[in-house]
Amino acid sequence: MGLRDPLYWLYERRLERDLSSREMPRHVGVVLDGNRRWARSSGKQAAEEGHRAGADKIFELLRWCDELGVQVVTIWMLSTDNMSRDESELGPLLRIIERTVERLRSEGWNTRPVGALDVLPDSTARALKETEAATFGNPGLVVNVAVGYGGRREIADAVRSLLHEEAAKGTGVRELAERLDIEDIARHLYTRGQPDPDLLIRTSGEQRLSGFMLWQSVHSEFYFCEVHWPAFRRVDFLRALRSYGARNRRFGS
Repeated sequence: MGLRDPLYWLYERRLERDLSSREMPRHVGVVLDGNRRWARSSGKQAAEEGHRAGADKIFELLRWCDELGVQVVTIWMLSTDNMSRDESELGPLLRIIERTVERLRSEGWNTRPVGALDVLPDSTARALKETEAATFGNPGLVVNVAVGYGGRREIADAVRSLLHEEAAKGTGVRELAERLDIEDIARHLYTRGQPDPDLLIRTSGEQRLSGFMLWQSVHSEFYFCEVHWPAFRRVDFLRALRSYGARNRRFGS
């Protein structure tokens, strides 16, 4: 291990130098995949140990992003589909999420919930809402915590919110249909007011986004990493940024 450390350090420094002349993403989204697989491969007794290790890794990621000038990070911790998991795993996972959110609050990260809070237990939804209120307006990195999140659900919620808003103003369905545009829906997304993600990262080797930021990712660059999330290193993050910086973004062409 001692022999590898200096080599790792030199490689990390080289990656950082490569990034100095490249564009940095404003908004990075991360699918935190592979906690359970990491636990199994590491000889852990329960998936909960993988989820705890994955939660700790989030704070390393946030520090890296803050140091490198990223403005917004969205971390997908729990999907709407995950809500159907067996209670023996879901219960401990929700408690880990609540502790993670409380730690985000104590460390002062500007934290915003991203998801359908009504599908969550009261204690989880309350932790998210209270942390958002306590950290709102804090300077520095904005941290979107995607819990109870699904891309299709987000779009459905946005349309539903738009319809309620217009109905309250007396707008008829025909009138709304004639003038509806993309920005009308975007104003009601969970991430309204934020830049769309420039870079989306998924760990653990799966090469799909599973509906993550389905609307917002139309012009995003994707980076898929083989390593399980709890084992994700700073050098892995720098490689993702290097890959992003080397791409010619054509925005739909």
